[in-house]
Amino acid sequence: MNRQPAAFLSSARRPPFPFLRRLLLCSLIVLVGCEKKPAPDTAGAAGSRFFAVSFQTLNNPFFVDLNDGLKQVIDEHGDRLVTLDAQFSSLKQKNDLSDVIEQKPAAIFLNPVNWESVRATLIAARNAKIPVIVVDAPVPDADLVLAQVASDNVAAGRLAAQALGDARPQAKVAILQYSVNKACVDRVAGFTDVLAKSFPGATIIARQDVKGTSEATRPVMRDLLGRFPDLDAVFPINDPGAIGCVSAIDAAGRSGKVLVVTVDGSREAAQFILNGGIHSTSAQFPKKIGSLAAGAAYDHLAGKPVDKEIKVPVTLVTKANAAEFVK
Repeated sequence: MNRQPAAFLSSARRPPFPFLRRLLLCSLIVLVGCEKKPAPDTAGAAGSRFFAVSFQTLNNPFFVDLNDGLKQVIDEHGDRLVTLDAQFSSLKQKNDLSDVIEQKPAAIFLNPVNWESVRATLIAARNAKIPVIVVDAPVPDADLVLAQVASDNVAAGRLAAQALGDARPQAKVAILQYSVNKACVDRVAGFTDVLAKSFPGATIIARQDVKGTSEATRPVMRDLLGRFPDLDAVFPINDPGAIGCVSAIDAAGRSGKVLVVTVDGSREAAQFILNGGIHSTSAQFPKKIGSLAAGAAYDHLAGKPVDKEIKVPVTLVTKANAAEFVK
């Protein structure tokens, strides 16, 4: 029997290590390639980030314009804005934002449904190291947010009261308020302060809590007109609410007899002013609020200081200047 050379026997019996190493390496590459890829870091470099905003409702031109102000700045940076409509539901807003927080946005913009019930959401965002900027309706937990950007709502209420008192100093007034929204609370505070100090002949004969939509205020106003025949002025907290009031006033055959003053400065309300249905509105500038809020977020992400409270001035819209707001 022929014997193979010892050298050959030795190499034949040794495991072919270079080959095995190559085989194992290829296997590892395949395994790694099959693993689920992690989600991209949405709070990473500019141009790859996403932001989220939650509004109490988008059934209001004010919030649509505010969203446009946010989106314009975010689009200019090459980033993305996710817009959420809570539809006046605190629970929906909480659940929506819980989902958003898990996705790690670069920042959250919040317009709360209820200014006193968002603390848990704010804590969750802080724990996830996501900055929150509140827009339009401030919250009491200022320590949990990066900034609060809103109109000077007390001033808006004061302007409305001054306009009403100048036109009808002995007015019998109804206030349609919305007490779960800090912006609305501030408007009513400014309104009642000026009315009490400057127009003592005016009397508040009714106050009712109602959402600021035309659908919600219409039946409430209809009821108030029936209960208070001497009612001759009303302060709904926003333009959609005012438009609902005008509808009820017209249906009751009291057009021109009940003075309507409000807050927002929407195009539709300005047209109502020109047509005589609404006396005046304290104009806010929602696109400005949105752009300032977005600017604050980018300043923070760039390591720049941000003011804790940013107030945007308001102005009165009457028949004299309403045409400028219809454009």
